Amino acid sequence: MKLRPYQQEVARAVLDSIQGGKGLTFAVEIARQGGKNELSAHLEVLLLTVCQPGLPHNFPSGGSIVKCSPTFKPQTIISMQRLKDRLDDFGFNGLYFAEMGYIIRLAGTRAVFLSADASASVVGHTADILLEIDESQDVSKEKYSKEFRPMGSSTNVTTIHYGTTWDDTTLLEDIKQTCIAQEKKDGTRRYFRYDWQEVARESADYRSYVESERDRLGEDHPLFRTQYALLPIAGGGGFLSRQQVILIQGTHHRQESPSKGSVYVAGIDLAGEKEQEKDFMLTAVKPRVDSTVITIAELDTTQRSHARAVEPTLRVVEQYQWTGTPHSQLHAQMVDLLKKWNCRVIAVDATGIGQPIASFLQEELGSRVQPFVFTQKSKSDMAFEVLAYVNGSRLKMYQQDGSPEYKETMFELDRARSQFRPNQTMNFYVDPSEGHDDFLMSLALTVEAARSYRPRYARGRLATG
Repeated sequence: MKLRPYQQEVARAVLDSIQGGKGLTFAVEIARQGGKNELSAHLEVLLLTVCQPGLPHNFPSGGSIVKCSPTFKPQTIISMQRLKDRLDDFGFNGLYFAEMGYIIRLAGTRAVFLSADASASVVGHTADILLEIDESQDVSKEKYSKEFRPMGSSTNVTTIHYGTTWDDTTLLEDIKQTCIAQEKKDGTRRYFRYDWQEVARESADYRSYVESERDRLGEDHPLFRTQYALLPIAGGGGFLSRQQVILIQGTHHRQESPSKGSVYVAGIDLAGEKEQEKDFMLTAVKPRVDSTVITIAELDTTQRSHARAVEPTLRVVEQYQWTGTPHSQLHAQMVDLLKKWNCRVIAVDATGIGQPIASFLQEELGSRVQPFVFTQKSKSDMAFEVLAYVNGSRLKMYQQDGSPEYKETMFELDRARSQFRPNQTMNFYVDPSEGHDDFLMSLALTVEAARSYRPRYARGRLATG
């Protein structure tokens, strides 16, 4: 089996534990795309083969490997297909069989693939050969301790937790710390960590790819820190550092109208209608009601080039704010402004009451309007993209002009908080006790609009004759 040296280190330790009946638990952190899943599949092929009943060795005779992933679709399905591909590679095509949609059987041994989703029913399986927890940082501690760990209790099964780091609250982090403590007691290595630089020693292509990701995201970007550098992040705090806020401050002037030949995109954050009602109690609680904000930014795709694509720069050139104005009274104004700037992509908050506004704008302006629904995942993806733009010095505000819009934007950027959540997602917001986040979200939606922009290319053919 062709495994890289660091993969071989893990494989040898796991096989030694299985052969010796030691029942060790391992924590394995390998940088993203560093071969964690290939290591797992190769181990599964080997163990399905050598654990056949009747063979003269110290491995278990028959039984099951159990592997769980945070979700059945796509993660568990991908793991099953990878094992099938490796079995085919080693000449077992036609000798193994799929059973019940989640089991792969090779004669007297089986690999059972399960979901670790909270709602998944998994009780009743036994891990005789190996128990694998894939993306352990995204698996519930309670699900593991109550339903998966007991699968190997009667067989003293060897267990592997694979993943990349996140914060100090995950299952993987708990297992890792336990492994480190046990290593200090008996000297047996249980924790294996291979960051991107370790993987890059074996692959020049991988080094080039990760270095380009570092340039694109920034070395302190949460995803780069956790998935490639394998460095845990803090539990939350400021969304942007003071240095990052300074990076956003630009030197270009604010504009009242578009420049010829420039490409513009827009982000629209809509006020909540309930907050727009003239309610005495609401006014007493909040210093001002929520606002509808439109951010217009010039999109420049010519300034800097990334390994495989042009990385655009966004320069905010204008902002519009309406406070306490019902959506129905804004329709015509919004359409006129967006037509004036000839925005190529318009990302609009289509969450809840925003949906009919987004539909109206689509009817008036066509496919350039991109509805954006805020969910835990979509907002997290947005946050990571905003950080990539900021870290790459690709998001710039217009020059300080003393306007209420500029002051409020910088206030919200300074007050923005972050919260890191399970499944490697994050939230960003301004605490309601400190103010609003209308300009922050409108700015983030502008970044989302930039992501959706695709340049237009002239099409035609040469005249003949």
